[in-house]
Amino acid sequence: MSAREAKAYTPNIGPKERVASIASGSYLMYKGLLKKKSLIKSLTGGYMLFRGLTGYCALNNAIGIKEIETNTDIDIKTKLIVNKPRNQVYKYWRNLENLPKIMKHIEKVETLDDKKSKWEAKMPGGVGKISWESEITEDVKNEFISWQSLPNSTIENIGNVRFQETGEFETEIQVDITYRVPLGTPGKRVAKLLNPVFESFVKEDIRDFKRIIEEGADLVMDGG
Repeated sequence: MSAREAKAYTPNIGPKERVASIASGSYLMYKGLLKKKSLIKSLTGGYMLFRGLTGYCALNNAIGIKEIETNTDIDIKTKLIVNKPRNQVYKYWRNLENLPKIMKHIEKVETLDDKKSKWEAKMPGGVGKISWESEITEDVKNEFISWQSLPNSTIENIGNVRFQETGEFETEIQVDITYRVPLGTPGKRVAKLLNPVFESFVKEDIRDFKRIIEEGADLVMDGG
């Protein structure tokens, strides 16, 4: 790219969004070229890297906006079959301190009491961390767990997981998780860390749950 061509790409996104774009682009390029050999992921990753390195967003330029505010709600809905009895799958998930072992985006879960816990999550590419306190709102043994973040958290996290027996040693789990940033200036800063790459990051973590619990390594079951 010549100096004249580079000058034409006037930056129209902020520094934090540039960092997020670089991290997202690197992650997608890694997945697209080395892991899954996906042309779409490779091309998307290349564009995200370009966007982050130049600070230029073609969409912003086309609609005449210098810096765009994006919708940062992340809704994850997925389900999978685990080749383990339902009571074992439930017990493993119910011990919340197990979750960092199966979810790379969850760095730490600290149990505060029977229902409340403190969570810390990291973003793809190591561009930042978010933390919040959560409370279990419903718990039906071997069937259903739901939770939500406590009021005044820096990020709202709402979710539930259902366990359905589909065979003697087979369980279907249905997971529904939402990450949402509250309104206000602090929320805008946190919002820069949420993007579609984070969504795919979380979905991949949930898929890893199947492998880890089926291998049976380092399992810590909740009592009861």
